[in-house]
Amino acid sequence: MFEPLLHALPAAIAVKPLIGLAIGMIAGIIVGALPGLSVVTGCALLIPFTFGLDPVTAMALFAGMYNGGSYGGAITAILMRIPGTPGSVATVWDGYPLTQQGRASYALQISVISGTVGSVISAVSLILFTPPLSRFSLSFGPAETFWVAVFGLATVSSLLGANVFKGVATAGLGLLIGTIGLDDLTGYERYAFDVPELIDAPSIIVVLTGLYAIPPVITLAGSTLKAGMSAAALRFTRQGAVLGEWRRFLPVWVRSSIIGIIIGILPGAGGAMTCIVAWNDARNRSKEPETFGKGNPEGLAASECGNGADNAASMIPAFTLGIPGSGVAAVILGGLLVHGLRPGPELFRTAPDVPYAFMIHMLITALALPLFGGLLAVRVFGQALRLPPALLAAPILILATVGAYSVHSSAFDVWMMLGFGLLGFVMDRYGWPTAPLVLGVIVGPMAEQNLRLALGINLGDPSILWRSWISIALIVVSAAAFVWPFLNRSRASMAKA
Repeated sequence: MFEPLLHALPAAIAVKPLIGLAIGMIAGIIVGALPGLSVVTGCALLIPFTFGLDPVTAMALFAGMYNGGSYGGAITAILMRIPGTPGSVATVWDGYPLTQQGRASYALQISVISGTVGSVISAVSLILFTPPLSRFSLSFGPAETFWVAVFGLATVSSLLGANVFKGVATAGLGLLIGTIGLDDLTGYERYAFDVPELIDAPSIIVVLTGLYAIPPVITLAGSTLKAGMSAAALRFTRQGAVLGEWRRFLPVWVRSSIIGIIIGILPGAGGAMTCIVAWNDARNRSKEPETFGKGNPEGLAASECGNGADNAASMIPAFTLGIPGSGVAAVILGGLLVHGLRPGPELFRTAPDVPYAFMIHMLITALALPLFGGLLAVRVFGQALRLPPALLAAPILILATVGAYSVHSSAFDVWMMLGFGLLGFVMDRYGWPTAPLVLGVIVGPMAEQNLRLALGINLGDPSILWRSWISIALIVVSAAAFVWPFLNRSRASMAKA
């Protein structure tokens, strides 16, 4: 079992691949921290630079970009309330409140260590369990994937806030926004109103940037504070703080890693959905669920660990079956094809060193995250918080504008971002939660598409939705995920009474 891995080790730890790893990680952290430049974009931009490289070094660049970019999104999510990538949307909910409490350094420690734990466990699973997990992923057809999406939507019950009506209404608005654009199955326009720019549907990056970046810009612009965060607050004065609390975080890390691996191997289900489901799981199991969304360290740890855990896992079906588990995995497969390598079982016979070296590189980059992530997050990005709050408004607005424009090189996306920003500001002002809206936009299209595919395959007979044991298990889990937060609230009310 380990013989191919040991055979690939010398090629993986050669000088050129390791230099590629370092370059990829630094570039990935920067790309992940810039709104609009997702990890998918970063990997796509890398492809032309790999033409003259050998396949192992080229894949090392991708591995560095993948893990680095996945963590980079947490930096601006924690420091500026801007999710750099869709996978860091849940990081905002507890990371930014910790920054507001003057605990930015502690929050960054939690994110980088949790991301490291999730990424390491994911990389080990990629190395050890590629064949059995790839066979397991084959069991998921449209019906099973639909129930995975329903499970994601069921977590909305924990995001509703104090007012259930407001939470359900914003979730419905998110589902409605998710239907805008071309119907993937029929090709018909839906709710585009003859606006060409809406045919492709609103980019999730534009939506997230607007909802989470613009409201704090408006607040910061009106700030009367004349001093920013002190250098002491951003210094790792307690380097061992998070590791010293490992008993507190260990259950969260284990559960979030398992969630990330399972969701990561399902095509199209990773990223934002993983971090939301992991965050929701931590909240439901917490003795203090009311503190989540207000700066609970376990919520931040769950989001980042789950986000890191789906990275390597999404490559399991990509390498063994040629089926990418995420957008990033699809781009990496494109990089393999550029070098004349065809993903699938044949890859392990014709060029085994390439996939096994990539597995080693994913593990190395995961272990290197504290070094690269800690230095860049605090030494570079963190220093922005030392400026007076009012001065941060303009740079954040510029950053958000450039990020929104870069998605499609379209000014329409910038106006759309500002529109969602105004919506987010009004929602924040009057106590309407934004998290259910984001969940609806992300998971709604996935649920709709797979439901229609399943019914189409079975000629409209809905029995296909509960025919397999996986579907039945997901139905039970989804029902439990939806009901559990309400039971917790009822128990809490009875205890107070």
